[in-house]
Amino acid sequence: MSKVRKNFNNASANYDDHAFLQKEIANRLSEKLNVISIDPKIVIDLGSGTGLLSKKISEIFPNTNLVCVDFAQKSLLTNPEKYKVCADAYQLPFASNSIDCIASNLMMQWCSDVKTLLDECYRVLKPEGLFLFTTFGPDTLKELKRSWKVIDNEAHVNEFIDMHDIGDQMLQSGFQSPIMEMEKLILTYEKVIDLMHDLKAIGAQNVENQSKSLTGKTKFKKMIEMYESYREDGKLPATYEVIYGHAWKIEKNFGAISLEN
Repeated sequence: MSKVRKNFNNASANYDDHAFLQKEIANRLSEKLNVISIDPKIVIDLGSGTGLLSKKISEIFPNTNLVCVDFAQKSLLTNPEKYKVCADAYQLPFASNSIDCIASNLMMQWCSDVKTLLDECYRVLKPEGLFLFTTFGPDTLKELKRSWKVIDNEAHVNEFIDMHDIGDQMLQSGFQSPIMEMEKLILTYEKVIDLMHDLKAIGAQNVENQSKSLTGKTKFKKMIEMYESYREDGKLPATYEVIYGHAWKIEKNFGAISLEN
């Protein structure tokens, strides 16, 4: 976790310049939040970073008390919102049953212990409180992952949790009837190295960035050659499986609903 924090702190100054995908997903998440009937007094933007989602929340709920929470101090410094807390998502510094809504954009995938994260979100939410989030699914960066697989069996690309498993864990944490949706977004690049630079620029290289130094130039060059087999219409695709989920904190559970686009 400390390496992830370091990467995001290092990326904070120029993060927004490379976070096209993160901005788009924040916009889509805010659209979902906008149509849910709630009037929260206190909202947490969990993993708020530089504030891509925070701004949208402030626009949707201009009278709410928005608290931006992140464990990367430098990212929080670039967030323009008023209330900011540097904290670990596994140990939120809020009283139980005190928060009306938690929104989280592309933070969950960096948490190795999803159950502890969900338990903690459930704890701080008020009864009838809403948890709404996005994260990445297992098909994310599948082209990069497959290109490395041809070279060796080492883990060069981060692994992401299937949305059905997340839904099951939400039920175990006490959330009612989580709604899970999925869509795939594809970015295109001129060169593989451009993708790698983007991943580094947004702090997303905690596994991938290590692989280049460990495997050496020869394996890295072979991986790039394999990635070229995915080129279409002159462009190299990078697939992202985006998961959207939301659920309410109430006492009874009635099962998970999954909707795939």
